[in-house]
Amino acid sequence: MSNMNLFASAAPDPVPLPLPDATVVYCSRFFSEEESVVYYDILKRETPWKQDDIKVFGKNYKQPRLTALYGQTKKTYSYSGITMHPATFTETLEEIYNKISLFSEEKFNTVLLNLYRDGQDSNGWHSDDEKELGDDPIIASVSFGVPRVFHFRNKKDHTLKHKMVLENGSLLLMKQGTQIHWQHQLPKSKKVEGQRINLTFRNIL
Repeated sequence: MSNMNLFASAAPDPVPLPLPDATVVYCSRFFSEEESVVYYDILKRETPWKQDDIKVFGKNYKQPRLTALYGQTKKTYSYSGITMHPATFTETLEEIYNKISLFSEEKFNTVLLNLYRDGQDSNGWHSDDEKELGDDPIIASVSFGVPRVFHFRNKKDHTLKHKMVLENGSLLLMKQGTQIHWQHQLPKSKKVEGQRINLTFRNIL
């Protein structure tokens, strides 16, 4: 892909988030500014983006973002009435994955890419708890592009919330308990100008 040494950047400084019954850490500068710009440009240009229809309460709607799925296996991924078939990991995705896996000491075999074209593209309240992900899945979420506000809320007590900004080049690692006890969303915003690419690495069983 490039001649950059991806492991030459400063070691990330993980910050734990105050979410009861869950282990979540955030690294604001996991990828350097240079790496983030290069990766954003490559992923934006080379990814075969699609806008699928999703089913919400029995009705079909255009998904408010573009998506693509890649995997190290041929296992499909299904959510909201969509079944996605993975393309093979690219060299760029392998580079990103290797750095995340080394840091997190976790193995992932699938990555779902999302392209948020502007502040009106969004992702509503949900947990990544589909049956093919197992009982307590771990998700590694990488952001390239404009910063976006991100929310957590407790499943049983919606007054328990956490709000943060996902920055360019950041890594959000949602570990044990997160998908069991918490939901998350990326809300719409009139203040956002620009696009964001999000990669969520996961392990399909």
